[in-house]
Parts: sequence; C-alpha cells; structure tokens
Amino acid sequence: MSDAGSDEFDDDRSKLGEYEGGRNEAGERHGVGKAVLPNGDTYQGHYEKGKRHGEGTYRFKNGSKYVGDYYQNMKHGQGTFYYPDGSKYEGSWVEDLRQGHGVYTYPNGDTYDGEWLHHMRQGQGIYHYHETGSKFKGSWVNGKMESAGEYIHSNHRYKGNFVNSNPYGPGKYVFDIGCEQHGEYHQAEQDRAEGEWGELASTTVLKWIPKCVTGLTQWTPGQETSAGEKEAASAEEAENVPV
Repeated sequence: MSDAGSDEFDDDRSKLGEYEGGRNEAGERHGVGKAVLPNGDTYQGHYEKGKRHGEGTYRFKNGSKYVGDYYQNMKHGQGTFYYPDGSKYEGSWVEDLRQGHGVYTYPNGDTYDGEWLHHMRQGQGIYHYHETGSKFKGSWVNGKMESAGEYIHSNHRYKGNFVNSNPYGPGKYVFDIGCEQHGEYHQAEQDRAEGEWGELASTTVLKWIPKCVTGLTQWTPGQETSAGEKEAASAEEAENVPV
C-alpha cells in the first residue's frame, strides 16, 4: 500500500475534486484550506502556491491517516501516520519516506524506536517484543539486525555480533546473578526435508559453542575469549538453538 497521497490535480479539469479555502493572487490554493481529492482522499491544512505545504491532515479513503508536516505535497518533517492494520509511525519524514528518528508500533504491539532511512530500519535502534517483554538494542541495516547488539531478557542478556538478524561469531550471555558465559555462535548444517509441494525446505539452525564461565567483564564487538579465560572453566556441551 502506498502512503504517498494523491496528486490533487488531473489533466481532466472536471476531476479536480472540491476545494474550500484560501487562494493567492494567481488563483492557486494558498493558506488554509480543505480539499476532497478526485480519488476520494481528503486533505485539510496549509497550502503554498497550490501545494500541500506546512501542517495538515491527510485522510486516505482506505482508512489511513497522516497528521504532520508537508513540503511541496510530500510528507516532510515531523508527522504521524496511522495505517489500516492498526500500526502507527510517529517521527521524522523526508520526501514521503520514513527517515531520521521515529517510533513504529506494529499491529501485534511490538515497537521499534530508532533511526530510519528510506522507509527501512537503519542505524541505532531498540526493538521491543510486546509478548515477551524482551528487547533488541543495537545496529540495523536495511531493516535487519547487523553488527554489534544485545538481546535483553528479564533475567539475562546476550551481547554479540549479528548477521542478517541472527547472532553470529563471538559473544557472551550475561546473567543477573553476576556471571557470564562466553562462547561463539556458528551456523550448523541446515535441516532439509520435503515440503508440502515436494520441494526441499531448509531451516537455519545456529549452534552456540560455550567456552567458559567468568565473573562480569567488559566486552567489545569482535572480542575473542582469552586463553586465560578458556582455562578458567571447562567448556559446557553445545546446545542447538533453532531460529
């Protein structure tokens, strides 16, 4: 679904829709006005030289609504977009795209609070899982978790590196009782089985390889477990973690 909004003008002058409001000396819509667009959408707010410009409210006939800033007919500045599925974005816009800092609330109650670029999660942000209360805090690239980040749960957290939204490489589990388990995530062999239509389906499985348990330590992305830490405790049996 596009949330760009409709152009208010059409080559067929009989399909201009309706307008009530201010105009300038050239007869262009200017100042405050209200318009019913040819496609059934409505806009009420500020105009400048015939274009939506400044604060306004745009209502789509499908039930969506945008309340915020416009620049030459484009959502630009600060604004809130309400989607038909119940989701909502509140934050910065650049030329009709979510860009800058914003908060997106998803239909299931999850939220993302962070940076955006070209409608995608990009940069630093926090994703909150409504059902479990857990959070992911870290870096995003093209809508996916990448590079350094941490999963935060009720009584422990995982700090490490992420690739394509999956933990990968060295990291550690930090427990509230005051200890840490160091190790690495590796991608295990994929399970392959015949799907409903006869195709081969695969499931990505990550394997956590524990190395040692220590007291609380400092950790930086890409840090390997030292030889001294390896000798601090014997490695525990690896466990498979499906994703």
